[in-house]
Amino acid sequence: MRRLYFVYMGRLHSTTEAELAGMCGKGLPEAQEELYGRYASAMFAICLRYCGNRDDAEDLLHDGFIKIFGSIRKFRYQGAGSLGGWMGKVFVNEAVSRLRKKARRDIRSVPVEESTLTIYDETGTSDDTLENVSPEKLIEMISELPDGCRSVLNLYVFEQKSHKEIARLLGIKENSSTSQLHRAKAILRNKINRLKNGNENRR
Repeated sequence: MRRLYFVYMGRLHSTTEAELAGMCGKGLPEAQEELYGRYASAMFAICLRYCGNRDDAEDLLHDGFIKIFGSIRKFRYQGAGSLGGWMGKVFVNEAVSRLRKKARRDIRSVPVEESTLTIYDETGTSDDTLENVSPEKLIEMISELPDGCRSVLNLYVFEQKSHKEIARLLGIKENSSTSQLHRAKAILRNKINRLKNGNENRR
């Protein structure tokens, strides 16, 4: 499969979102280059959240931009930031489409392991603790989660989907979504506590 390859020159850096979308809709290579240059980093962050490794994230980034270039004529400008917001939704949809294909194998309707629940219940870690973790480190931690946990966490926390919606999107049972979210939070809390304790021990 031919890979997208752009050397970002910034020649259209002063172009507005609406103008840039219109130019991309006409298939202008320099506009596609500008779009990629402006948004690749932010879209790659989304890809990393949904993928377990950088290679898969790069594949998703490639496929997502192909989808963007092919459908950008459907974009309707609704104010500053709307182009990036629309692109983010396209990438999430592409990620969910991939997840759906493997969800029945990777996400099973099983109860959360007792040991995991113990971690979740006894850490006493508030959600505010996340503020002490850099975005880059948090993305790394999320990418290390088991596939099922990572999928549900992303959809529930970042896309604000209900468990009912997640179950429909991934083709799983609602209680499976709930269990996977609890397990994901437990693993993250454990990772954060280990990181915190490690930092304190180095002082």
